[in-house]
Amino acid sequence: MPRRYDVAMSAEAVGRHMPAVITLDDLAAMIEADTHGHRYETSVEGALSVVPPPDNQHAIIATRLMAWLIAAGLPLEQIMQVAGIRVPGPDGEGGRVPDLTVWSRPQPPAVWMSTADLVLAIEIISPGSEAIDQVVKVSEFAAAGIPQYWTVARDTANTVTIHRLGPDGAYEVTARVPLTWLLQTSVGDHLSVGD
Repeated sequence: MPRRYDVAMSAEAVGRHMPAVITLDDLAAMIEADTHGHRYETSVEGALSVVPPPDNQHAIIATRLMAWLIAAGLPLEQIMQVAGIRVPGPDGEGGRVPDLTVWSRPQPPAVWMSTADLVLAIEIISPGSEAIDQVVKVSEFAAAGIPQYWTVARDTANTVTIHRLGPDGAYEVTARVPLTWLLQTSVGDHLSVGD
């Protein structure tokens, strides 16, 4: 049974009441109880990360990418914002919440979805999440077999780094392009979605 996390607590108090092992049900309960919009994730090793709510520039980048994907004709049911994914690891599962995901087919209702039909995960880098988004998730998502992982930097060009799964099961960086350039290209130039 999920634990309740609906009481405002200091970091010290949370530490005293934190379970030794955080399940995905626990994570979902923490997300639901948070009234401030923080994002909660766990690595495949079980490390909890909590990041503050995104700012308006983050939201604008996500909206621009989502509009580009929709304008290209991708089915709405196959594009999701902040959808929870189960990331398999050697000793259990982690729970990650990418900013945008693209799926090969619509997914059944769930809080934490399998990565089996996931073709693209996109993270917009926020202050404080650089190491997780640019290092940890690169290895986790490659090991999970997600065909593509894109990161969007918060530099002046909003540089998009496109990682594609290589034949050895590791990601290869195939492009680094400004977001405005990417949005002027065809989605099909970068992504194949379908059964």
